[in-house]
Amino acid sequence: MTTASEKTANTPLLEVRDAVKVYGGGFLSGGRRVHALREVSLSLDATPARITAVAGESGSGKSTLAGAVLGFVQLDAGHVLFEGQDVAAMSRNQRFNYRRSVQAIFQDPYAVFNPFFHTDHLFNLVMRRFGIAKGRKAARARIVEALETVGLRSDDVLGKHPHQLSGGQRQRIMIARACMMAPKLIVADEPVSMVDASLRSTILDIMLRLRDDNNISFLYITHDLSTAYQICDDIHIFYQGAQVESGPVDAVLGNAKHPYTQLLIASIPEPDPTRGWGTQLPPDDENNDRDIINGCPFYPRCPKRMEQCVAHLPARVSLDDTGHQVACHLFVK
Repeated sequence: MTTASEKTANTPLLEVRDAVKVYGGGFLSGGRRVHALREVSLSLDATPARITAVAGESGSGKSTLAGAVLGFVQLDAGHVLFEGQDVAAMSRNQRFNYRRSVQAIFQDPYAVFNPFFHTDHLFNLVMRRFGIAKGRKAARARIVEALETVGLRSDDVLGKHPHQLSGGQRQRIMIARACMMAPKLIVADEPVSMVDASLRSTILDIMLRLRDDNNISFLYITHDLSTAYQICDDIHIFYQGAQVESGPVDAVLGNAKHPYTQLLIASIPEPDPTRGWGTQLPPDDENNDRDIINGCPFYPRCPKRMEQCVAHLPARVSLDDTGHQVACHLFVK
């Protein structure tokens, strides 16, 4: 018989079950429907903390999934569960605790700031809202500690307006704000896409240290397979809302099975100016006019497509005991 403590220990930190989100189809959109999420399921274990990537090209549904996890996007079907509790069915107090436990880092750090306030306002607002520290002295100490965690000196950033800071400083301030909450999960939506290469490695290293030292898990939304390979434990590859391949990052990127994942990896340019960029994803052809609603959305561009790919979305097949899964009719028996 499973005890309550064993059940809690085995409960995933975050679980997405059969998530479906469709945009359009109404009068103003001309009847065109866009399937942003197609029966997406994934799970993040509570311990140890892990960095899980959701990767794919623009329009693959990555940010829609992030919005659903954060509660910004209402699903048409399926569920998002945090520590076993359905986020959509949470009470006011449960949602308050969820907001503290699940934090976000966005692609454009400047858009998050109010340009009329000093950076101190961002931290003080969180302090008051969630009662993190009692007294001005304790609050200041908490802010300084959070800034030091991300490699910033308080004298360099506090008391300044956002436009007086670099993009890297603004992004690290957002990470510091999230860390101050002591969250269990951070949803990082393209957190390094708008900073230069020198700061990119710094931010990625901060994420690794927060995972290892602070036991904070990350849902890392990205289109960059190289950074995903560098810091992530697991990865889910998305294409037009469908989850085509998932598993440990070494297995998926080192031994890709889905035709889309293979072409995605092959399209990465090699760091050699004397060599071409290699295989590119084939463009959509006349088959794209076919209404691929129930089938595999990659059918129009797939070099290995079969007629049965149009009929229904392939089930996810486990390839081994590592958790490597692929959704492709080539592997469905």
